[in-house]
Amino acid sequence: MDKYQHILVAVDLSGEGKVVASRAVELAGRYNAKVSLLHVVEYIPVDLANELVLPQQQEIEEQLVLRAKEHLDSLAAGLKLPAIERRVVNGSTKSEILRCAEELRADLIVIGRHGRHGISRILGSTANAVLHNAPCDVLVVKLGEAG
Repeated sequence: MDKYQHILVAVDLSGEGKVVASRAVELAGRYNAKVSLLHVVEYIPVDLANELVLPQQQEIEEQLVLRAKEHLDSLAAGLKLPAIERRVVNGSTKSEILRCAEELRADLIVIGRHGRHGISRILGSTANAVLHNAPCDVLVVKLGEAG
């Protein structure tokens, strides 16, 4: 196996993102690899009045992005990686993880996966989509059962 040089870590805003990032940092230490943190804001506006409410939607999206940036800053500080690259992007989570992996030329994506049952398992998950479409290796970190 070749040495990993750039690890992309896709995290959500849950506390379990730290588990995923810690696993990636451990691997980065072994391979002396660069680490980039990524969070995707997948805001889906609901317009009950069936009218365009762009200013409110834009404010909500800006707040989601700001919160995500603060979370990634806190996560990076907790991992003692102040110089780590942090990206917050808007769009489809699956698509943006794959796009960023290609753009960054990542050779490993680290992502978390919750145990899913029933309809969630049938419809698939972000981790599953990334696993089957990634341009590089993928490490899926199993997290606690969703409840």
